[in-house]
Formats: sequence, C-alpha cells, structure tokens
Amino acid sequence: MRYLRALTAGVAIVALGVTTTSCSASIAPDQKGLEYNAGPLSSTTFDDCGTGRIWHGPADKVFAYPVGQRTYRFGGKGADSEALHVVSKDDLELSVEGVATFSLNDSCATLRKFHEEIGLKYEAYDEDGWAEMLRTYIGAPLDRALDEVSKKYPWQDLYSDPDTKRKWETEVGAAVAQQVNAIAGDNFFCAPTYTGSGDCGAFLLTLQQPVPPDNVRNALAAAQQAIEDNNTQENRNKQIRTEIQALRELVKVLGPNGAVLYQAIKDGRIKVVPVPAGGNLNIDGE
Repeated sequence: MRYLRALTAGVAIVALGVTTTSCSASIAPDQKGLEYNAGPLSSTTFDDCGTGRIWHGPADKVFAYPVGQRTYRFGGKGADSEALHVVSKDDLELSVEGVATFSLNDSCATLRKFHEEIGLKYEAYDEDGWAEMLRTYIGAPLDRALDEVSKKYPWQDLYSDPDTKRKWETEVGAAVAQQVNAIAGDNFFCAPTYTGSGDCGAFLLTLQQPVPPDNVRNALAAAQQAIEDNNTQENRNKQIRTEIQALRELVKVLGPNGAVLYQAIKDGRIKVVPVPAGGNLNIDGE
C-alpha cells in the first residue's frame, strides 16, 4: 500500500499551500487519480480523471485509488480480517477462511461517484481508510451472505462433501455480490479481469473448507479411528474363521493326531529327515 502513503504525502504538500503556479501528482501505474479544483475563493469542483502525471493548481486536490486486481482476505496470517463464523442447518458454528478477488471500477464517472459517496467518508485513498472501507463494503456483506447460505446445509456435508462445498461456495458468491452492490449503491467492485469497459462482472470469491470446533473434529477423528479398529478386528476374525475351517477339513482327512502332527511339522516344531529306501536309521535317545 505504499502508493497510498506516497500520494497522501503529495496532497499534504498541496494543502500547505505551495506558492507555485503549477503542481503535479504522479499517479502510479496501478492507480487512477481524480483532480478537484479547490481554490481559496472557490468551491471544490471536479476537474479531471486520469493516470500518469496530473498537473494542477497549488490549492487543488488530487486523490488516487488502486485499480487492477485487488483482494480482501479473511482468516490466516496477515489477512484483512479474522476468519468469519457461520451457523449450519443443524446449529453448529463453523469458521470460514477465504479471499474475495476484485477490481475497483475505474470508469471515470463511476470512480468519481465512488470517491464522493464512499471514498471521502472513509478516506479510502489512504491505507487505513481503504482497509476500513473494505471491511464495511465487502467484509460485512460477505459475513451476512455466508450466514444466510450456510443455514441451508448440515455441517457434516459442508465439512466433508466436496460437491456440497462447491454448491455452497457458488451460492455464497452470488448472494454476496448482490448484497455488496445493494449496500454500495452501484457496481463499484468488479470482476478481477475487468478492463474498464463493458460488463463490470462480479468479483471472484474463493472459500476454504468450513471448519468445525476442535472438540468436534477430535470426536470425528476418534470415531474414524474406532471404525478403522473395528474393520481391522473384523478382518482378523475372518482370518481366524478361515483357519478354523481349514483345521476342521484337516482333521477329517488325517484324524485329530494326524492333524496335530501335520500342524507341528508345518510350524517347524518337528523336523522331518528323509531316509532313502532300504537305508538304516539310528535314533539315539537318553
């Protein structure tokens, strides 16, 4: 946000009354500036809108706003706001992180309207004012839209079903776009690919998977572990039943003693030494 500080410094010089006949403000490539005539003996009136270097009188005022792709992030380190909280259909609170990607409508007529109706009120041409304005005109409608849409879905579907998550994200995007425009009063916040002409479009909303409280996630993990343990035991039981059936078949063929002897030989507890036909076998015993 260095461009905001730099421009504010330039405006401050003008406000102090530099006694030159002409001044200029350098508008960065990712900005668009608005110039207002503000002579000591005249009322403030709009004069010009543009980029690059704007020349103006010593008492005039220049305000610059960011154009091109911008973001509003909620949740996570360095975000514009904390994660938002919603309540599911079955009354469980979930936290949601995400990002709204947009571009400010930089059509000169629309940008002027934004400045005069919103920008001046929040001093949105300044870094802190811009952040506060985004919390009001994007953050608050986003929070409201998330809450309204999330109440339609059970929390487990939102948390674990990808199809439900995609549908929920699409619905929230449509709802928040309507609410932002309604609150702002015009299409000030456009699609991130907006080029300044044609349909402004809706900004892009990307939502992370809603997250339930820690105790619920721990319970889910414990339940999943129990299912896995039960499946393991079921598989072991099947193996034991198979072995028992095999022993029964062996007893039928060899008899009880033969089956025991066979199993002992198989397990290596008895060594079998082959003796050639007609050979002698000596067994030493104690």
